[in-house]
Amino acid sequence: MTAPSLSIRPAVPGDLAAVAEIFAHYVADTVITFEQTPPTVAEWRRRFHDLTARELPFLVADRSGELAGYAYAAPWRPKPAYRLTVENSIYLAPSLTGKGMGKALLGALVRHCGRAGLRQMIAVIADTESSGASFALHERLGFAHAGRLTGVGSKHGRSIDTVLMQRQLPAGQEGPF
Repeated sequence: MTAPSLSIRPAVPGDLAAVAEIFAHYVADTVITFEQTPPTVAEWRRRFHDLTARELPFLVADRSGELAGYAYAAPWRPKPAYRLTVENSIYLAPSLTGKGMGKALLGALVRHCGRAGLRQMIAVIADTESSGASFALHERLGFAHAGRLTGVGSKHGRSIDTVLMQRQLPAGQEGPF
């Protein structure tokens, strides 16, 4: 039996239903996102068009025709002085975590952002009992702990901290990924 092949590619509008489905799991069943209601496909379409109009990457991991996950870079803050800093988001299909796809997807996002001339990437990670994999993934890709915001989230009856991680993105950097 041949192992499924993985390719990382730019998202297209036809991917957004699968993106919505992946994210809906994390909204409904976890506290790793502070969204309370899963965004509709129409909302994902709006986000996708906003990011691509800004020339920010929105990537998907395609595993032999199945959408295995996605990652994108969004503006960190709206003020012009932050224009070279982005925040990453990365989500994998729940059944496909722990197989190296996160590293491939986040590595590709880092490379795309470096080639685009962006300077900093921020990860905002909800600090939960399941956050260890996300922290480890970001550390493997050169992110460092930059701070903690205590009790800033509240979901499913829990108060949740967030941990900030940051990575410098020198212009044109290809990275060791």
